[in-house]
Amino acid sequence: MSRAADAPSPAPLLAVRGVKKSFGATQALKGVDLTLERGQVLALIGENGAGKSTLMKVLSGAHAADSGEMSLEGTPYRPAGPLHARGLGVCMIYQELALAPHLSAMENILLGIEPTFGPLMNWRETRAIARRALDEVGLPGLDPATLVADLSIAEQQLVEIARAVAVGCKVLVLDEPTSSLTQKDVQALFALVRRLKAKGVAIVYISHALEEVEALCDRFTVMRDGETVGHGRVGEVPVDRIIALMVGRDVEDLYPRSPRSAGEPILELRALAGQKFPRSAGLLLRRGEVVGVAGLIGSGRTETLRALFGLDPVVSGEIRIRGIVTSPAGPGTRWGQGLGLVSEDRKTEGLAQNLSIAENLTLSRLDGLGPWGLVRPSRQNAAAAPWIKSFPIKCQGGEQAVEALSGGNQQKVAIARLLHHDCDVLLLDEPTRGIDVGSKAQIYAWIDRLALGDPATGKAPKAVLVVSSYLPELLGICDRIAVMTRGVLGEARPVADWNEHSLMLAATGQDQRA
Repeated sequence: MSRAADAPSPAPLLAVRGVKKSFGATQALKGVDLTLERGQVLALIGENGAGKSTLMKVLSGAHAADSGEMSLEGTPYRPAGPLHARGLGVCMIYQELALAPHLSAMENILLGIEPTFGPLMNWRETRAIARRALDEVGLPGLDPATLVADLSIAEQQLVEIARAVAVGCKVLVLDEPTSSLTQKDVQALFALVRRLKAKGVAIVYISHALEEVEALCDRFTVMRDGETVGHGRVGEVPVDRIIALMVGRDVEDLYPRSPRSAGEPILELRALAGQKFPRSAGLLLRRGEVVGVAGLIGSGRTETLRALFGLDPVVSGEIRIRGIVTSPAGPGTRWGQGLGLVSEDRKTEGLAQNLSIAENLTLSRLDGLGPWGLVRPSRQNAAAAPWIKSFPIKCQGGEQAVEALSGGNQQKVAIARLLHHDCDVLLLDEPTRGIDVGSKAQIYAWIDRLALGDPATGKAPKAVLVVSSYLPELLGICDRIAVMTRGVLGEARPVADWNEHSLMLAATGQDQRA
């Protein structure tokens, strides 16, 4: 009689063994292993460029692997394309949502698998299937006939997940799903993931936010340079060890903060008000300090920076730069006054995607790059080279188009532009959103260095104003933090006076302190 211990263990829902993929001379995947069980949430983590997206495209059928094996429910899995993968139960939700905005929610949910009645579309069945899927993902009140273009980002994401639910997905891949969501929407998404998990759906969760991984995931797999370099159970491996696996080295201090001393006042806001937001913003910023602005999405944080920098109109209040009251002005004037802004939306506002790294880096300051107001590409590339080296920016050179860079390297270009311009005040709106931990650590180190200054070279300390939704970031790098609530900016208090709980209380208007 055979013993129960001798019975073969059930096959994993999804198994990947030694998968390789090259694009010309570039080997994107060098032999990746991954195992996923039913009802499991697996975090796939790694720096930008680690190969995560390539692996997911192989899983979803968008790319064919060069070699290696994949199995789904114990049988070979070789999807011929995304629609084939979806039919087999493997569904991918990309960070950039793949919906047709001019079609309704139900048309998007059944796109490619529309039920028909003879040669005609069976609208009754389409609506019924979409209704069940929308109910399951937490949108019971949404009319299936609503155009996707009329939905919020969070609702659009749920429609994409409903499309996966409608085909009976077994494996759901979520790529940076919270990058554009409010905290309330994030919690709703987490609740949905847990419901799907309870029904036996396996979920691959790709995120740079390790606190999300700790809150939601069961296991993790780390990728670096196209290879699997580590895996384990969430909670059993210290976060600093996971970060070390991601970046290939120990990160001793993710939030460096050298001893700083605040210097002369350089920027002051007095009851600043815009057309809608801010309603009232008062702040004093000095050289040699990093001040953070916390608050919920939609509280007016971004609008305050935009009004300050001249992108949005100022209705009332004062802006003082080096003690002098300045009238409302455009960005060109603010650049000249020593202010520089890094937008939260680097793709559409922060960078010119079709221009080169050197062109983007020098765009606001072209003097000295050629005679008679002209720009010589050789001088432009030479001006950009020191910044490319010192950040460092992973690229093929200053001539490379900025759109070809990873998100973290694009963000370094945006910040380096402010340093090339030699700005005294750096206005950073969500400076590390959507970038990997290694790039975050480098940006934090630069912020610390800029606030400290460099007496050896005569570089005076900068003043840095940071807007961020990531509270550990603000608590880690700032000297003082102010909280914005419904368009009103509160007092900037020493960072020692705050923790994540008190910041959230203040952001929701429940802080009782005077």
